[in-house]
Amino acid sequence: MKVLSVVGARPQFVKLAPVAAALDAAGGVEHVIVHTGQHYDSRMSDVFFADLQIPEPDVHLGVGSGSHGVQTGAMLAALDGVIDEHRPDWVLVYGDTNSTLAGALAAVKLHVPVAHLEAGLRSFNRRMPEEHNRVLTDHAADLLLPPTALAMSHLVREGLGERSVVVGDVMTDVCYRIRDAVAGRPPVLPEGVSADEGYLVATIHRADNTDDPERLAAVVAALADLPLPVVLLAHPRVVARATEFGIGLDRGSLHSAQPLPYPEMVSVVLRSRGVVTDSGGLQKEAYLLRVPCTTLRTETEWLETLDDGWNILDPDLSRVRGAAVRDVPTAAQGTPYGDGHAAERVARVLRDRLPGPA
Repeated sequence: MKVLSVVGARPQFVKLAPVAAALDAAGGVEHVIVHTGQHYDSRMSDVFFADLQIPEPDVHLGVGSGSHGVQTGAMLAALDGVIDEHRPDWVLVYGDTNSTLAGALAAVKLHVPVAHLEAGLRSFNRRMPEEHNRVLTDHAADLLLPPTALAMSHLVREGLGERSVVVGDVMTDVCYRIRDAVAGRPPVLPEGVSADEGYLVATIHRADNTDDPERLAAVVAALADLPLPVVLLAHPRVVARATEFGIGLDRGSLHSAQPLPYPEMVSVVLRSRGVVTDSGGLQKEAYLLRVPCTTLRTETEWLETLDDGWNILDPDLSRVRGAAVRDVPTAAQGTPYGDGHAAERVARVLRDRLPGPA
């Protein structure tokens, strides 16, 4: 079996790590890794391959930044030749980025079967580019691999149930592995922030929170006003917008820092009092690490995190000051995101659903 994985952004590298290991362990699998270059900063890209022990990409397209149309179009043009050269049994795409949609469309046009990992997630917010990416990819793909029962219910409702198999969430696999590996390791914190005295972790990168200067100024002001030090892991997007708008990211409670390698990020979140974010992945990682999360959005794809107050939505910034430092919920968590063996199921389902000769 030959599988060609298309990845390009930080959350996809995290998902790729357990899948690559599971495909290798399955035996008899040729795995071709294509890095689109959607995240071209080494702190958001190359370092993840080293830290998560992912094989080096076989192909690096080097697409880089650009508008959604320019970026997706450049990926499509480059992927045509790559997919045609390798002719895999499966093109495997991950999540909801422009790389996801480009990989799916390129494969479909070349009549190569597509499998979508993390299928079925829905925010029902049509303003989000990610929502269009995930819906279009689901309806183009031949095999859908939803992480949860709720995601599966969305696919069934859209008439896609017969080509869907619930496998669990591969990010649970890697999050648990890294959590255990960093146990006892002191977190890497900016100067002036102490683990003993308590701190919060924040990430902001979505267009709704960064592209309008008034909104970004309000978000930064809210973070700077929080009653504990805030470690802002500053995504390149928020740094660029803050510089453009003249908004300082180091004031009040805010201590900005570069994005961390995944193990260090897990270590920092694990020992924090809470997380404030607009990231889908970090909402779920906070839940898995049993850390309260406050999400600066109107909705979440990960509805399970809202149960018992593990995650709270605060789109208008009216609750964040109190919510960010709330106590850890006392209710027992379920296991909506699986048992840490999702990647093994992915490898098995890809083999079991292997398309026959055309």
